[in-house]
Amino acid sequence: MVPLAIFFVLALAFPFLPLGDRGAYLLQIGFFTLVAGIMALSWDILARSGQVSLAHAAFYGMGAYGYALLLKTGLAWPLAMPLAALGTGMISLILGAVTMRLSGMYFAIATLAFTEVVRTIIQNLPEDVAGGANGLLVPALLGGDSRGQYLLALLLLALTAGVSLAVRTGRLHHAFAAIRQGEETARVLGVSTVRYKLAAFFISSFLAALAGVLYAGKTFFISPLDTFSLANSIAPLTTSIFGGLYTTLGPILGATVLRIAEEALHNVVKNGYLVVYGLVLMLSILWLPRGLMGLLRRGRHGGDV
Repeated sequence: MVPLAIFFVLALAFPFLPLGDRGAYLLQIGFFTLVAGIMALSWDILARSGQVSLAHAAFYGMGAYGYALLLKTGLAWPLAMPLAALGTGMISLILGAVTMRLSGMYFAIATLAFTEVVRTIIQNLPEDVAGGANGLLVPALLGGDSRGQYLLALLLLALTAGVSLAVRTGRLHHAFAAIRQGEETARVLGVSTVRYKLAAFFISSFLAALAGVLYAGKTFFISPLDTFSLANSIAPLTTSIFGGLYTTLGPILGATVLRIAEEALHNVVKNGYLVVYGLVLMLSILWLPRGLMGLLRRGRHGGDV
């Protein structure tokens, strides 16, 4: 808990530091780091129930598009944001119900197919509704105030971390762990696997949709090709593995390190983030099975963060 609290104190102080001429650029990096942390934590919550999903691009994109379409109806952003996330959560329950009996590679393929289905639907909606393949303009979140956007992203990351901690310390933790270890055994022990797996889907998709809302409000423009890209499903997976699965601080740490590494390579290697994610995933599986959190715990001789 202490390292997590230190992270949030430092993150809160960051936008008030004298950042100089590069302040706007650094705030933008900070903003998207926080968004990446929300995505990673939301994916990790679903993974705790034993479900390795590739549908996060769909949740992210549905949040972004849902938010943009609600704004077009004249709804204010403080209402559009939670409603877009709630709508995404409700739709995710359909995916959860359909894929309930699948596991492993078959589950991952089904969730990937779901993302493509959603992208195709959005892309083929009338242009006057969702912009079609050309994309859709989105009003700037908080009037384009970079510091305000950063602080809102930090607030939503804190909310996501709070949900993660609640899941890890409540009944959901034991149910998810039992399902992950063996669904049949969990069912025999009286765990309602259907209910808990659907709960994991809803929580995970709701939080990922909030990340999509932040993205849409920051970039002012969304398109099916970018918003529903495979990278938005792979990045949370890689980030969580690198940071440390089934933890709260781990995915946040992973997002911070990887985002900084991505920016460092941006002007050196074209599509540098793909290189980083690929190498990190391979090295993490081979040499850091418990991610950065494994290294921290080894140095601290145990402890929970």
